[in-house]
This record gives sequence, structure tokens and C-alpha cells, in this order.
Amino acid sequence: MKLTILGGGGFRVPLVYKALLADEAPERVTELRLYDTDRQRLGAITAVLDELAAAADNPPTIISTTDLTEALAGTDFVFSAIRVGGTKGRALDEQIALSHDVIGQETVGAGGISYALRGIPAVLTIVEAIKTHAPEAYVINFTNPAGVITEVMQRHLGDRVVGICDSPVGLARRIVDVLRGAGLVAEDVPPITAGSDRIRLQYAGLNHLGWLTGLFVDGEDVLPRLLERPDLIETFEEGRLFGADLIQALQAVPNEYLHYYYYSREDLAVDKVSEFTRGRFLAEQQKAFYEKPAGDTLTAYERWEQTRREREVTYMATNREAAGSFERDDADLETGGYDKVALAIMHAIANDIPAELILNVANNGVLPDLDDTAVVEIPCHVDGSGVTPLPGAALPDHGRGMVVNAKYVERRTIDAALNRSRQDALLAISHHPLVDSFHVAEQLLDDLVTNFPDDLAYLKETP
Repeated sequence: MKLTILGGGGFRVPLVYKALLADEAPERVTELRLYDTDRQRLGAITAVLDELAAAADNPPTIISTTDLTEALAGTDFVFSAIRVGGTKGRALDEQIALSHDVIGQETVGAGGISYALRGIPAVLTIVEAIKTHAPEAYVINFTNPAGVITEVMQRHLGDRVVGICDSPVGLARRIVDVLRGAGLVAEDVPPITAGSDRIRLQYAGLNHLGWLTGLFVDGEDVLPRLLERPDLIETFEEGRLFGADLIQALQAVPNEYLHYYYYSREDLAVDKVSEFTRGRFLAEQQKAFYEKPAGDTLTAYERWEQTRREREVTYMATNREAAGSFERDDADLETGGYDKVALAIMHAIANDIPAELILNVANNGVLPDLDDTAVVEIPCHVDGSGVTPLPGAALPDHGRGMVVNAKYVERRTIDAALNRSRQDALLAISHHPLVDSFHVAEQLLDDLVTNFPDDLAYLKETP
């Protein structure tokens, strides 16, 4: 079985390869193709994978290429994780937004709109290449903003495109661990992994904008056991971010990225005085990894692992500072988790072994507040026949307006890119809940166009 990673020089690619090395299924990936437009990044990541392969039995063959046709021809699965503008672009998005007193985070902030406006044209090129060279392939999208990009790809490739995120399964894992430690679920309940057959999640929303409203272990909803215990709520990451008072009021546990909405004033204040925004930190940190400092005696894998660990330690650092400052638990520093979700999808489809996963898929009537083609993040059944949304997912009442508005912003962003429409771009930015003025939206868009002349010139105001 062949897997192609678009964005093969991306820093987290070794996580996917490590998951592939651990896969012992009859139908497993035997050939991994890495595609990237940046030869230096591609070479650095290939060196890490080569070291992992040398220590493994029967590892997947690695093919690195800057030729999109070679990467896609006859492949079975495509994993899309591209970043137009790189981490420097992310840092610039954040800087521009903050200069207008607006949060610039790359998915839920104004930076996410800029990221999508740059990325959609590139994705359309990729879509045409997939239609030509790998028309039967399943596409697993991790390119941010994941909901927007997945919806664009689905318009051209249909339901063989699915978006993934590791946040929901990570949230559920932390809650199960807390309840197990408190003796509120059985000791033999295994740590939650993607596709666990003993644990079922009630979760609904959009990518990075959803809520866990039920957590069934062996058929019983155990989330109420957590919600009635403020002392337990504030022992895991999301609980410490949001606080017991808010979580008990919501009677649901929000996705970690909703911190930007529930505590936007505090997050903005911290971001404005931080020495490094997340994008700038990653740009400088990854530069050191990819360029290998003089005198560095570490192996490629050792240097990557050291960098990865530092990356995980600092994840959502400004949000944690806004919440009163706390360190991440050691268990949350091991992997991002998205690699396991991607492998679970491929495993379920290729081996026809059913799994239940939280995925980004077309709504198809599941959430009544949104139309059928709207990409939502909900529980799905995955097997040899593909991906099927499960009925019964429901938004909490307090989240319905947020989701409908966010989908409007996503749709205007898509229309702006597809139709080269400045008007739609302004509607997207001005209706974003973290932007409080149409005038600010105009200024922000003009600054983005000025700073990304190669990618956003199509949105320049006509004289």
C-alpha cells in the first residue's frame, strides 16, 4: 500500500513514519512518498526517517521527491499537510493581526483567514493533480485551517476526502485518565487511542470549535462524573485552561482552541506582550533544526526529537499563561496524536476493520443548523466502504450561534479565494468574532495584501 505525504518536509512527518513502523496489519503501508517544494526541508526530514528505517524490521520504502506527479501516481492514500508561506508566513499573520489589536492564531484567529486565502489556490492545483494521477486515492487532510481546506477539496474530490484533528481524542484521553486515576472508571479501561472500541465520544462542532458533551465507557456516559467534581476538572489541561466554573456552566468540555473565544481579551493581552508569538517561536526553532547549527554532534533523529519535545512543552503557552500559567503534563509531550488518527483511518479502510473516529466530513443532515455540504467535526464510522457520519451528534445550545457564524466566515473565505473577491474577504474578516470593526477588517486585509504580494495580490483594492 502506498502513502503520499504532501508537505513531506514538514516537521511532524516523522510522527507519521513512526506510526507506520508500528503497524503490523496485513494491509499496511509499504511505500511512503514524501513531496515538498523545499529541497532543504525535504532532505532534513528524509534523514530522520532514514535513521528510523535503519533500526526497524521491514520498514516502508521512502521516496523523496519535488515532482508532484511522481509523488501521486498510483498512490492509495494522500496525506495533505502543506503550509503556503511556511512558518514565516504564520509568524507574519500573527504580527499583522496583533498590530490591529486582533488575535492572529492560524486557525481560529484572523491569521486563519489569511492562511486559507493563501492556501486555497495551491490546494486547487493539488486537487487537479490528484484527479489526474490518483483518482481512486483517499485524501486525509491536515492542512490548516482544516475545516476550510477539507471543504474545498471535497467540492472537487467528493467524500474520499476527510479532515483530521487530534484535539478531540486528546481531550477524551485526558478525561478518561483523570477518571481512572480517581477510581471513577474501571482500572482495566485502556488508555484511549484513535478508534477505541470501548470508548465512544459525543462530540460536535467545526474543526477547533467543538464540544465534548458525552463520554461513554462500556456503554455508560461517565462525563457527568467529571462535571460534578470541580477538583477533578482542574487537574487536566482543558480543565485548567477554561476553569471549573465555565465547564460546569456549559455542562460540556470545550475544545482547547475555544479558549480564544471564551477568553479572547486575556489571550490578546498576553499575545501583545509576549516576546515570541507561536509562529515566530516555531519559525526560529525549526530554522535551527533544518539548518543544523555548526558544531552540532546530534544525529538527525536526536536533533528532531529534542526540537519536538521543546515544541510540545511550549504548545499553547500564551493561553496557559492567560489561564494563570501551568506546565503541560508529561503524558501530553509524547506525540501530537494526529499521526495515530491518520493511521486509524488507513487501517480501517485498507483492512475493512470498523473504527469510530472524530473526523471532518460533510454534514449530510447530521447537524440541522448547517447545510449538507458544510464540513463539520463529528463522530464517524470508518471501514472498507469508506467514511460514514454517525447520526445523533448535536451541538449544545450555547454553541449553535458560534458554529453557524464560524461556518459563514469559512464560506466567505472560500468564496473570496475561488472568486478572487475582495468583498467576500472583507465579509469573512469583519464577521469573525475576534474582529470588532469593519474598518479594522479593511486595514487588516490591506496589510495582508501588502505583506503577501505574491499570494494575495488578487484581493488588492481596485483603484
